[in-house]
Amino acid sequence: MDAIHLHNVSKHYPAFTLGPLDLTVPTGSVVGFIGENGAGKSTTIKLILGLLMPDSGSVQVFGEDGCRDLEHIGVVFDSCHFPGDLSARDIGRVLSASFRTWSAKTFEDYLTRFDLPRKKPVKDYSRGMQMKLSIACALSHDCRLLLLDEPTSGLDPVIRDEILDIFYDFMQDDSHSILISSHITSDLEKICDYVAFIHQGQIALFEEKDSLLARLGILHADPSVLSSLAPDAILGVRRGQFQTQALVERDRVPSSLPLEPVKLDDILLFLARKEG
Repeated sequence: MDAIHLHNVSKHYPAFTLGPLDLTVPTGSVVGFIGENGAGKSTTIKLILGLLMPDSGSVQVFGEDGCRDLEHIGVVFDSCHFPGDLSARDIGRVLSASFRTWSAKTFEDYLTRFDLPRKKPVKDYSRGMQMKLSIACALSHDCRLLLLDEPTSGLDPVIRDEILDIFYDFMQDDSHSILISSHITSDLEKICDYVAFIHQGQIALFEEKDSLLARLGILHADPSVLSSLAPDAILGVRRGQFQTQALVERDRVPSSLPLEPVKLDDILLFLARKEG
């Protein structure tokens, strides 16, 4: 059973249409969700949570239609949404009344691990402290699925690594899953099993991360060299003043042409700016 399965899902707005798209988060895996601003990442996450209803298609979470099991879903957005005047201790009391599966001990353990003051108003926390508090809350009610929308945005590398370690620990249980949307693709390379690339409301790519990075490469070449390759060997092109770069299928390029390793950031840039 997949943790998340979207099939033929569409959502229409006056200036934007999401889908139809298919997206799967296999149980026991971390799926990195990448795409440019406005591509539909946050809309997709809201559809999964039931905050928006699709115009067509189906959304399944834990094998059931819709998002019915909020007890076992942890959500972290790119900013802290708790009232600023509340303290961590206040928030713990509120959430203990909201979740049957709330564990005060787990919450206290995370507050200690993150060195978060219990009585200080959340509005006086740093951004890193606020994100740690959001993660502590998400992980303190028997969560099996984490939905993360830019959880490390705006944080320094030390705090980002600390937060990624938390996600590593969470994934030691094979029944746990994560869907993480982020523009910091270097973070996704460290933790993700699969990558889903959304572009203009469509899933343009879904693949196992290591296979994807091994399959593709970057070729620096003159346009004449690129024109000699099969069209389907080239996934994207970036033309500079003096040289052209191309994202290519490694096994479709002659071995005499040197290729650079590819990163997720490269794939995002090439595919988002793909020439028609």
